[in-house]
Amino acid sequence: MRSIRAVSLILCGLLLAPVYGAHSQATPARVRNIVLVHGAWVDGSGWKGVYDILTRDGYNVTVVQLPLTSFKDDVAATKRILALQNGPTILVAHSYGGSVITEAGGGAPVVGLVYVAAHMPDAGESEGGDGKRFPSDLSKSTAVKTTPDHFTYLDPAQFHELFAADLPAAQAAFEAHSQVPAAAANFTSVITTPAWRTKPSAMLVPTRDRVINPDLERWYAERAKSLTVEVEGASHSVYESRPKDVAALIVKMANRAP
Repeated sequence: MRSIRAVSLILCGLLLAPVYGAHSQATPARVRNIVLVHGAWVDGSGWKGVYDILTRDGYNVTVVQLPLTSFKDDVAATKRILALQNGPTILVAHSYGGSVITEAGGGAPVVGLVYVAAHMPDAGESEGGDGKRFPSDLSKSTAVKTTPDHFTYLDPAQFHELFAADLPAAQAAFEAHSQVPAAAANFTSVITTPAWRTKPSAMLVPTRDRVINPDLERWYAERAKSLTVEVEGASHSVYESRPKDVAALIVKMANRAP
């Protein structure tokens, strides 16, 4: 009897093994990779707070350092980092970086896009053109300056109030005096293949954004049917001032990704 029972168990295991194997292979891998892209005039160090939260939660986080020398260079820098990811990835951007990930994020391994106070142009559009739909306080100011070789930066005296009103004054002053000038042509570069047309997306809107009009961010999100979260009272530097809110949205997208 024992031998008959043993044979039965072995046969049962052999019959069920393909079923369990197929189920295991069909289960999608959980998204654990996050790539963060900064915007104009700053560098990737502003993502430190978000990076710390996500890595503590077990995510593999990489920060892209954009050269800001041309839109083509910035897209290439982002794709270079994406190519190093092992498995499905959520691609996140702040501000001008939104245009970059819109162009760079259409292929593998990207499975979702998160726009944080960011531009989200469509094919044939540029962020400069879209900005005219809902002008921002920055666009109405004299804060954007241009160097003789056509790179832009923000007037350090106006950086705190326009870019980072909810950051400590000392931190904003340091960022104002450590800016990375961005090629002026970056803001008029036209999108050819918008990733959000084929990938799920989310938009975080800081309600006190003075660099990009919050109504433009809402318009972008509605057009793309993005998951939308608003952070009341936050400035354009919401990714620095409210890292928990930003990280929470990224995690939500990672959990929702196909």
